Amino acid sequence: MEHQLIGKHALVCGSTQGIGKATALELARLGAHVTLLARNGEALRAVQAQLSTEHGASHGIVVADMANTTALAAAIAQHVADTPVDILVNNTGGPAPGPAHLAEVDAFEAAFRQHLLGFQTLVRACVPGMQQRGHGRIINVISTSVKQPLPNLGVSNTIRGAVANWGKTLATELGPFGITVNNVLPGATETERLAAIITNKATKTSMSEEHVRDEMLHEIPLRRFARPEEIAAAVAFLAGPSGAYINGINLPVDGGRTACL
Repeated sequence: MEHQLIGKHALVCGSTQGIGKATALELARLGAHVTLLARNGEALRAVQAQLSTEHGASHGIVVADMANTTALAAAIAQHVADTPVDILVNNTGGPAPGPAHLAEVDAFEAAFRQHLLGFQTLVRACVPGMQQRGHGRIINVISTSVKQPLPNLGVSNTIRGAVANWGKTLATELGPFGITVNNVLPGATETERLAAIITNKATKTSMSEEHVRDEMLHEIPLRRFARPEEIAAAVAFLAGPSGAYINGINLPVDGGRTACL
């Protein structure tokens, strides 16, 4: 896989931390010109400084909020006009935990806008250039909850399922143009979000965070959490030439935790 993305332009969303940051670092290591997209300009610049330039690629940033689709559309339109996108990695922070039946309607609306509508905004901007070149990769980083809903993540389970079906629909529509669309489903991964989920559950159940963590690890056959770099490796595989004939799939990267095929 070394240097297989030289000459490609990758747009990576939510790239200031966790899986998004790891993905940006990996794609840059493989030679891609990477554009980082997130809300925090200072954090974006910090990650930008860490991206490999070994193969001569320069890297850019777009400061935008996925939930503000009007501003997002304006920001990305100018960017893709200058540098068409070959690889779009849709990734953004998950909704707050809690049961579905107690969630406010506004919580579903906000999550739908941040995830599906934000992703759709980027697809509308990036796909025309991909169609013209007869090549493109769209990779949605979602969750294993699209196969097996996760406890106490009601809003997230709902929205992730919508995104997964949207991605499968796009795969069918865009395949004839040489564009693949796939969903990567991370399991429990050592990120800030996982730490927040553990803290939330510990607070609500009066258990220690260590006990909550141990319970979660016991559900995973490999008995450990994923590293963000391991999710990034799956994204990079789908983004490169080795993944050219993989289209419309949900790829769990979860250590075997998901109980269905």
